[in-house]
Amino acid sequence: MRLYIAEKPSLGRAIAAALPGPLEKGPGWLRCGTGADAVIVSWCIGHLLEPAEPAHYDPRWQRWQLQDLPVFPVRWALTPRDSARKQLNVLEALIRKASAIVHAGDPDREGQLLVDEVIRYFGATCAVERVLINDLTPKAVAKALSATTDNKHFRRLSNSALARQRADWLFGINLTRLYTLTYRKPGEKGVYSVGRVQTPVLGLVVGRDKAINEFEPRPFFRITANCHATDSESDAVFSARWLPDDEHQAHLDEENRLLDQTVAQRIAAEVEGRPGRITEARFRDRKESPPLPLSLSVLQIEAGKLFHMGAKDVLDVAQSLYEKHQLITYPRSDCRYLPEGHFDQRESVARAIERVAPELAAAAAAADLDRRSAAWNDKKVDAHHGIIPTARTKPASALSPAETRIYDLISRYYLMQFYPDAIHREGRLSLAIGRHNFRASETAVFDAGWKALEIRQRESRGEKTAKPLPRLEKDTPILCDSAEVQERVTQPPKHFTDATLLSAMTNIARFVSDPELRKTLRETDGLGTEATRANIIETLFKRDYLQRDGRLIKATGKGQALIEALPESVSQPDMTALWEATLEQIRQGEADPKQFMAELESQISGFLAESAKPAAIEQPGASGPHCPKCRAPMRQRAGKFGDFHACSRFPNCNGTRPLEDTQPTDGSSQKPVPCPHCYAPLVRRQGKKGWFWGCSKYPGCRQTVDDKDGQPVLAKPTGRRR
Repeated sequence: MRLYIAEKPSLGRAIAAALPGPLEKGPGWLRCGTGADAVIVSWCIGHLLEPAEPAHYDPRWQRWQLQDLPVFPVRWALTPRDSARKQLNVLEALIRKASAIVHAGDPDREGQLLVDEVIRYFGATCAVERVLINDLTPKAVAKALSATTDNKHFRRLSNSALARQRADWLFGINLTRLYTLTYRKPGEKGVYSVGRVQTPVLGLVVGRDKAINEFEPRPFFRITANCHATDSESDAVFSARWLPDDEHQAHLDEENRLLDQTVAQRIAAEVEGRPGRITEARFRDRKESPPLPLSLSVLQIEAGKLFHMGAKDVLDVAQSLYEKHQLITYPRSDCRYLPEGHFDQRESVARAIERVAPELAAAAAAADLDRRSAAWNDKKVDAHHGIIPTARTKPASALSPAETRIYDLISRYYLMQFYPDAIHREGRLSLAIGRHNFRASETAVFDAGWKALEIRQRESRGEKTAKPLPRLEKDTPILCDSAEVQERVTQPPKHFTDATLLSAMTNIARFVSDPELRKTLRETDGLGTEATRANIIETLFKRDYLQRDGRLIKATGKGQALIEALPESVSQPDMTALWEATLEQIRQGEADPKQFMAELESQISGFLAESAKPAAIEQPGASGPHCPKCRAPMRQRAGKFGDFHACSRFPNCNGTRPLEDTQPTDGSSQKPVPCPHCYAPLVRRQGKKGWFWGCSKYPGCRQTVDDKDGQPVLAKPTGRRR
């Protein structure tokens, strides 16, 4: 039996529709064909398996205790997700019967891993092939099914995803427990969640909020000279702005803004009514090629700017257009190029746009389908290609307003590929008036070309355009008719929005100070992936780290407190962006995943050691008992079975001692009361049913007695088992 395993039910149905019939439906599977030629199509529902919880590896790790960190599994394990057990059982039965398996996960690292892990979990021994499907239209699916390859060729992609999954687990589990236990106030509930991607994103927002709160506005001054050409018969009137020079450097800020009003007024007085000349005249027509089709991040950024949509909302809408309506190609793409073979589908896609989006019918009809932009390039396409409309001419049901807007935006970027370049008319005049230099410039769209399809360009047609510069030649004499000094005020940076925060995550190199690291990050830029960035932002909202103020995104007090408590290496983007670069190197076969994990464990151990330093300083020369193994001082710790003494060198040494002298927890100074069974000191404890007294040598001695007004009732031992 040949078994196809898709990533999700919608993809499974699309595969079954492209295979020879008849079609038979079963619980969690579809049978295509009859007899010996029949094949089965089944599917995952996202990840059916997840990394096991810490307690699966060691019962100590069930409780959150500093002395039990770090949590480093020796042998990794997966456990079924509770919500997916039914479908996992279906796949188990099918895999055991299969003579060949076709891996049909989405064409990215997570899609590769989530099917691979199911196949490995059930120990499949048959041959496994791989099919890459990023377009759910019947023709595209049928073409993909005819081009299967050996799944072994994608092992590095799976290793990259597995390294990412385990790194997230190690980093999140250990650092969340460390900083929650270290910085949470006594009696406070809640968790200070730390993640290798989410925390630097929170750090960006906290840093921006801090910069805004600490910003002090400063006035600065602009000098404008209103001039005309003295030897021209035409209306050669124009305005030029003063250019800062070395002579006035002491009065400029870091952005070359003039801060001294007296100096500004003196310069204006020196040039007003004075003659000058043109020192440079430059005019040209600059062509601008159409932008490439959209990736998910660019789609989210543009939709955020134009429609004020959140990143998660854009992803959900795009996913619906892909899965439910099959109107667009795979949306979780980080690529903006298209396969060269897709150029042959341009006519059917343009006709589909006319049918699905009638308001674009005229634009589609006017497109020059013989024009070929730089978007079609097989060398630039990896597992994904840019998001474009499909040739499907009808949605599965009526589109919602949000779906209509997103489909319209994607269609515009596709049609732009068949429109001519936009032509910008640019001009620049440099002039000298006495010892001062000025410059005038203009930029205007001479021929809109593809810009006719831009939504922002269409909405701004009613805006006033600046008067074009006169076409003057070098050395043309001019006269400054008047000079103006305008006072401006420096503006603080703006709070993040969904669009600008996504842009920051995508271009994280801008926020890295180290020049060498910044150079490296430009090649593998980004916090998170195309598919996860929206969810990362939403997670920060759900955990009460971020809050919305209209369109603005701001940090909460909890988010600010966490970032202030963390070392910069955790809250800054440098480290996690480098991890993404390493994961990409693993995918390319240029890095070893085992070495990556070993370095991560070493890094986490370093965080734990650094966090333990203050505690060691607080207790110099401890007078308590010494470790029976290494003779180092011991500290009192809370354990699963009560308090005990633990070696201060833990985890390097795991020596322990029972408490030998325990005072009542109510703070009284009474002498220890001996256990009626073994005569070791009794300890007052609070259980589910209230206070009681138990032996300090538990679990060696399980004797307990009742408590009355903070005193043990020795006459009636309860024999309670803990």
